[in-house]
Order: sequence, then C-alpha cells, then structure tokens
Amino acid sequence: MQNVAMNGDQAIALAWKQIDPDVVAAYPITPQTIIVEAFSEFVADGLVNTEYVCAESEHSAMSLCIGASAAGARVATATASAGLAFMWEMLYIASGMRLPIVMAVANRALSGPINIHCDHSDAMGARDSGWIQLFGENVQEAYDDSLMAFRIAEHMDIRLPIMTCLDGFIVTHSLERLETLPDDVVKKFVGEFKWKRSLLDIKNPTTMGPFDWTDYYFEHKYQQAEAMKRVPAVVKSVSEEFARLSGRKYDLIEPYKLDDADYAVVAMGSTAGTLKEVVDGLRAEGKKVGSLKLRLFRPFPAEELARTLEGMKGVAVLDRALSMGAAGPIFPELRSALFETSKRPRITNYIYGLGGRDIKPEELRTVYDQLMHNQGETVNYLGVRA
Repeated sequence: MQNVAMNGDQAIALAWKQIDPDVVAAYPITPQTIIVEAFSEFVADGLVNTEYVCAESEHSAMSLCIGASAAGARVATATASAGLAFMWEMLYIASGMRLPIVMAVANRALSGPINIHCDHSDAMGARDSGWIQLFGENVQEAYDDSLMAFRIAEHMDIRLPIMTCLDGFIVTHSLERLETLPDDVVKKFVGEFKWKRSLLDIKNPTTMGPFDWTDYYFEHKYQQAEAMKRVPAVVKSVSEEFARLSGRKYDLIEPYKLDDADYAVVAMGSTAGTLKEVVDGLRAEGKKVGSLKLRLFRPFPAEELARTLEGMKGVAVLDRALSMGAAGPIFPELRSALFETSKRPRITNYIYGLGGRDIKPEELRTVYDQLMHNQGETVNYLGVRA
C-alpha cells in the first residue's frame, strides 16, 4: 500500500486507471471535470487500454456508455448536476437494460439560479431511476467506493448501474491523505468483466431495448425491483472482502457512538465526518448522543436503520436537498422505516447546505440541543437567513 495526497476526483481517476475499463465516455462538467481530465491523460500516455470518448454532451455520453455496455464492455463515466439531469432519459434506459455501468457523480446544485457548489439535488433527482447509489464521506471513500462499485454492479445477481457520489468541491477538490492499493491487488479484487448478453455475440443473438408492450413491461420493472432487493447482501459481501484486503471496513450504514445514545443525527456525504467531531465534543460534556452515516441510499436500507435507531428518544435527519412542497428526500423514507417499530423516536428534518453553503459545527450542535430539549419543527432550515 502507498500513501499519497490527492483530491477526490484524482482518486477516482486513479481507481479507474488501476481497473482499466474497456470504455469511458464522458463530457466534462464542474466539479467532475478533473476525473475525466486525469483519466484522459492516462489514456494519452498509454497507461490504460481504455477507449476514451469525449462526447458532445452528457446525453450522448450515457448513450455511448449504454451501447458499449450492451456490446459486452466494462464501462465507466462521470458527471454532475445539470449533466446528470441531461442524461435523464438515458438513466432509465441503462437500468432498464440491466447494464452495470459505473458512474461517479460529483454532487452539485441544480439551476436556477446557476450554482456550481455542493448539494445532493442532482443525485436525489435520479433516486427513482433504478440506479444503485453510494455516498462517500471523503477522498478515501471516493477511491474505495470506485473499486467496490464495479464488483457490486457487475455481480450476476444484480446487473444494475451504480452511482458513486461525492460532495462537489468539498471532496472533489480537497487534498487529503489517500491510501491506495497495489495495481495487482486491485486487478485481482475487481476481476475480469463477464458479460451476460452481448450484442456482438452473433452465435446467440439478442435484442436490447425493444418496444415493451403491456404484456411484459410490468414484469421487467418487477425484475429490476427484485434485483434491487439483492443489492444490500452483495454490498455487504463485497465490503467484507474489501476489508480483508485493505483493513477498511464499510457497511450500508455506519453508526458512531450509538450503542448507549439517546439522540442521533443522520447524514450522508462529507457532513457525516463533521458530525463525528460534534458528537465527540458533546460526549465530553456527558451528553448521550451519536450519529449515523448513510452510505447506501438506493436501495434504501430500511431494516438496518430501523434496528439501529429504534428506541432512541430523538432522531434528526440532515438533508442536503429539498423536495419542494414536501421535505428532504431522506427524511420521509427514514420516518417510514421507523413507523412500525415498537419504540419509535421523535423524528425531525433539517434542510441544510443548499448551493454549497457551509455547515458549521455550532449549527450541528444546535440540532442536538433542539433534539435533547424536544424543540424544532417537523421540517427545519439550518443556516438559512429568514
């Protein structure tokens, strides 16, 4: 293993270099651009055998990925914000055709007004598109998730596309210490790509993406839903194997000091790291608090969350996205997961950090204070100017 200083985008490009996918098709968009810039240099220098295509748009990039994957290639791409939105139609086609495409998403706000900074609105807008969604906290997780993603998506019981999400600028552009695995270890862990059906297999001809009449469309959606049910077990299995190689253990969710806690705050992405610092400070004052990092958002790990949070006095959910007219996207799903528990905690929602607004430790401490004093509305806005 080797320790290096890299930002999150560079870490993903390095992971792809070690894997050497057959095809990478992408269009540059901030704050994802460094990924495809760095990887294109690997291609130009002859360090990978990948066919790299700089497409005319994100819609075209995903179309290229779909064609390559359907032909039997291992495929990766990257995007952010409006780029992900521009792929909208193709996201459903990729998942509906059961193509194990790996896509890094540098989470960024959607216009308008125009904003290039972090929130989770882009990935949340695609949460029902049939893609697996993993959220990383830091540069190390951006690298590790990129390695595990190929194993998860390509598993023969799954065969679904996957997004590896990382917070724009906060993780994509921040230099951190990264522990990398040797190339040969990565190659062995990820393994050779095995296609299930290929458009190029002339001995076994197949049709991809035909018109799906009422006789079969419902059944095909059901098959996707059933595949999603198998994802948590595969994520756990791949994570356990990865832990034996790297010493870094991951799971669907990661509780922090929750064993004896009365109050918990749930978050995804880089804010989960800040929460740990706040928890440590409150624990030093004798407060029985903890936090929970949600790593797998799709499929939603409802059972694991219910087991972990049942019996708490209060739970707050931090959402870095807003479903207009409702609440944050995580909040209703977590509330639903806890609905039938015998000891259901009071659950509140905090919308925060939209458009890249910083979340400060003192603001997170306010969330815990309101939890412990039974304060706060059902939906709250953290750090917004009234």
